[in-house]
Amino acid sequence: MDLRTAAPLVASALLSTSACAEAQETARTSPPSEFAGRIAAAAMARTEVEVRYDPAYVVIDYPGGDVPAGTGVCTDVVIRTLRAVGIDLQKEVHEDMRANFSKYPKNWGARRPDRNIDHRRVPNLQRYFERKGASLPVTDDGRAYLPGDLVAWDLTGRGLWHIGVVVAAPEGRGGRPWIVHNIGAGPVLQDGLFDWKVIGHYRLAPPE
Repeated sequence: MDLRTAAPLVASALLSTSACAEAQETARTSPPSEFAGRIAAAAMARTEVEVRYDPAYVVIDYPGGDVPAGTGVCTDVVIRTLRAVGIDLQKEVHEDMRANFSKYPKNWGARRPDRNIDHRRVPNLQRYFERKGASLPVTDDGRAYLPGDLVAWDLTGRGLWHIGVVVAAPEGRGGRPWIVHNIGAGPVLQDGLFDWKVIGHYRLAPPE
């Protein structure tokens, strides 16, 4: 390839890189949408409910099923938060897994979808969000995480998964956003976005 041929390709690549950087900067600086604000508010409401951490398998109704209100794990914070804004992850994940079971992780040796537990497993939620086009880049730039976003972590670096909801920092505690999550003591508000390795960042669209 001579210089005359290479020059347009280089210019095109530079423009593409510039456009990508501009899009990422727009995502970082854009204010949260009305829907994202509703997600963040619903997550904050979870911190007012007393919940005992309990990962037990429970047979639940379908759709709209839930474990007992006084129990739950990290995924139940997300499930209950999104159900409050019109997204039933139990139904959505089950339907997608039923149609695309091979696309989902096989970490638990399951041979078929299970509407009682599939949506309560972090890797399944990650795959569902990815398949719905909700994934955003993982970065250590706190400005990229907006209230209403969802974040997944690996707590140990060896596959101990966790998930929570991004919310605004309390008044007077500016800087990076905080999170609502349940890591063992029930749903809490915490400045913990980068306390563990971030392995997933998601921004959902309103339900149709």
